[in-house]
Formats: sequence, C-alpha cells, structure tokens
Amino acid sequence: MEPEPVPPARTPADPTRACTADGPRERLARNGPAALSDAELVALLLRTGSRANDALSTARALLDGSGGLHALAVHTARELGRHPGVGPAKAASLVAALELGRRIATRRLDPGTGIRGPADVFRHFHARLRHATQERFVSLLLDGRHRVIEECEISRGTLTASLVHPREVFRPALRAGAAALVVVHNHPSGDPTPSQEDRRVTERLRNAGELLGVPLLDHVVVAEHGYRSLKEEGDPPGLG
Repeated sequence: MEPEPVPPARTPADPTRACTADGPRERLARNGPAALSDAELVALLLRTGSRANDALSTARALLDGSGGLHALAVHTARELGRHPGVGPAKAASLVAALELGRRIATRRLDPGTGIRGPADVFRHFHARLRHATQERFVSLLLDGRHRVIEECEISRGTLTASLVHPREVFRPALRAGAAALVVVHNHPSGDPTPSQEDRRVTERLRNAGELLGVPLLDHVVVAEHGYRSLKEEGDPPGLG
C-alpha cells in the first residue's frame, strides 16, 4: 500500500510580500507617490511586517489603531512601538519621516512673502499649528508693502494679557523697522472662535500699535477646521 502524499508544509505569510511583486514599491515607481494610499505609504516605511501579517496589513492595522494619519502624526515612537508588528526601529523610522514632512510643511515664512489677507496667514500657519497641543502666539513683522520682514514667536500657553504683553510684541517690530504687523495664534480645541480674552489682548495690542506708529493689521485665530479674522469681524474695531 502506497503511503499517502504528505501535504506541503504551510509557511507563515511573507512579511515583505506587500512591498514586492505589484505592491506599493512598484506602484510608486510606476505611478508616483500621490497614487498610493496612506496605508501603502506607511507600508513602505515599515518595509516588513510580522510572521502573521505582511507590511501592508500591518500598516492598515496601525492606521486603524491610531485613529488615522493625522492622529498617527502626533504619536511618539514609544506609542507606535506598542502596535503589533511595529518595534522600536520601525517606530523610529515612522516618527522621523513624519517629522521631516512636518518640517517641510511648517518652515518659517521667507522674508519678502506678501500677506494680502487672513487667508494667506491661515494657509501658511495651518499645517504648523493644527496639531499643536499648546496655544502659540506669533507675530509677523511687515514692511510698507505688507511683505514679511521677520516672524517672531511671542509665547506658548493659554493666551492671556500677562503672556502677550505689548512690550514683547512691539520690541522686535521697532528693532526691525516694521511698518505694520499681523498676529496669529492657534486654538488646540479645533474651534477658531475668538474668546473674550483673545479680543482683550487684540484691543490692547491695537492701542499700543497706534501709539508706536506700527499698526496692528489683524489678529488671525487658526484651528484644525478653519480660521477667524478679528479684523473681518470688526471686534475690536480699528484694526488695519
């Protein structure tokens, strides 16, 4: 009696499979990075998966477990390393790549950049401040044609009159010979609605600017879901 054939041994999933054959790497080479999904881009950074899941499956699970790409961007290497299939080395690679992208998106405004209105301010600061966990108050020093001379961070923390003193705002403006300035700060809550304290600080800065001959053109509040311009709202009046 002939022995029964032995079925081939089952092998664990190839941890590199999702980045080979017609995987993300080939699709990127053929179609460019914009054609790839978030999970495919993360899989390329991971390079390999685990014995149970390939790189693409691991990337999908990581994004789902983190709450999506934007939430992933604020995780620490230690937090990312706790996910199955993501150890310290892969977590470090992810954090480094996310930080490089953040630095590209949030570089300071180049001198000479024109500021035509609050939409320009929002466009320049949204990527930088959207994930900030503290309020950050920044002034843009402008020349007579409303071009940026310099960008100055004045404070970090909940916006109050004690943190944002006119002296700290206007000292660099006077030193740089600025003709005007715009101030911007973020609301980590995601709601750009100005608070009463925001309005009080703005009024104080407006009054100081009038005395010093460096008018405050606007105060723009930036948040995840949009912005508010106190000049457009006319409260306090006299901006610009």
